[in-house]
Amino acid sequence: KKIKLTPSSLHLCEQLHSKVCLLGDLQEEGKKAINAPLLHADPDLLPEDTLLEENAERTILDPTSREDLNFKDLQKVLIDWINSELEEDRIIVKDLEEDLYDGQVLQKLIEKLSGHKLNVAEVTQSEIGQKQKLQTVLEAVNGVLRPLDWNTEWSVDSIHSKNLVSIVYLLLALAIYYAAPIRLPEHVSVKVIVVKKKEGILQTAHVTKHLTSTTTEMMIGRSERDAFDTLLDHAPDKLNVVKTSLITFVNKHLNKLNLEVTELESQFADGVYLVLLMGLLENYFVPLYNFYLTPESFEQKVHNVSFAFELMQDGGLQKPKVRPEDVVNLNLKSTLRVLYNLFTNYKNSE
Repeated sequence: KKIKLTPSSLHLCEQLHSKVCLLGDLQEEGKKAINAPLLHADPDLLPEDTLLEENAERTILDPTSREDLNFKDLQKVLIDWINSELEEDRIIVKDLEEDLYDGQVLQKLIEKLSGHKLNVAEVTQSEIGQKQKLQTVLEAVNGVLRPLDWNTEWSVDSIHSKNLVSIVYLLLALAIYYAAPIRLPEHVSVKVIVVKKKEGILQTAHVTKHLTSTTTEMMIGRSERDAFDTLLDHAPDKLNVVKTSLITFVNKHLNKLNLEVTELESQFADGVYLVLLMGLLENYFVPLYNFYLTPESFEQKVHNVSFAFELMQDGGLQKPKVRPEDVVNLNLKSTLRVLYNLFTNYKNSE
C-alpha cells in the first residue's frame, strides 16, 4: 500500500537520512582513529609492543634472531660464565631475561668481578626498588667502562623491561673488560625492530645489531695498556730483542728436559710448555694426569694454560691479566705478558 508523503514528512525523512549518513561517517572515522596507530605496525610485533606514548621508542628483538643458533650459543656461554662466577653464592641462572631484569643477579656479579660491595638492599620486590638497585648497579658498571669510551647499549628501563639485546650487551661488556675465561662466539649479530610513535602513528625500522666481532678486536680496550702495547706500537724493532731474551730464559730451564723453544707465540699455545716450565721453576714434578701432554682440542689446550696459571698463583705470582683463550689463540702480547711475568720473578733461578 502506497503512502503519500506530505512536504513536512518528506523534509523529516531527509533529515533522518542525513543523520544516518553522519552516524555512519562518525563510525568510520572512529574506526580509522582506533586503527591509525597500527597502520605502520610490523607484523612481527605483539599488541603490547605498540602501546607507546607519543614520541616514545622501543626496541624489540626480531623473532628470527631469537631462534638464531649463534645467538643462542652466545647466551649459553654467558649463562655458564655467570653460574661459574656465582657458584659460591648458590645462584643459578637459566634465562637471561627472567633472571637478570630485577638487578639481583647483576648486583652479585659486579660485586664478584670488581671485588667491591654495592650499597643496595639485598632483596627488592617492588618495581621502584628493583629499578633503584639497577640504577646503582649500572652506575658502577658505567663508572668502570666510561674511561674506555664504551658505548652503553643498555639502561635501567631496557634491562628492567627484559630487553634481551640490552642484557647481552651489558654482559659482553663485563666479560670483555674483566677478561672472563670464556670463548665468545665470533661475529654474532641480531636484527631488532625499532618502534617509534609520532603523531599517533607507529613507525618501524629493522636494524642489525652487531654483538661480537673477532676475538682479537674484542680484546682491544679490555686491559690496561702496558709496556708491550708501547713496544708493539712504537718500537717494533725492539720486539725481537725482548723475544730473544725470553726465549733464552725459557730454554735455560726447558733444556733440562731436552726441550727447546724457537717460537714463543706458537709453542706455548697448547699450555704444555707452560706447565712443564712452572714445574722446573718451582722444582717439582707435575703429575701427567693433571694436564694433557698431547692436547688436541681447543678446550684441552685452554685447560692446560688455565692449569699453568693456577700453578703460577700457587707459586705466589699474581693471576695473569690475560685469558687462557688468548694464549691458545696465538695472541703474541698475551703470551709475552705471561712469560715476562715469569722472567721477572724467576730470572735468577738456576
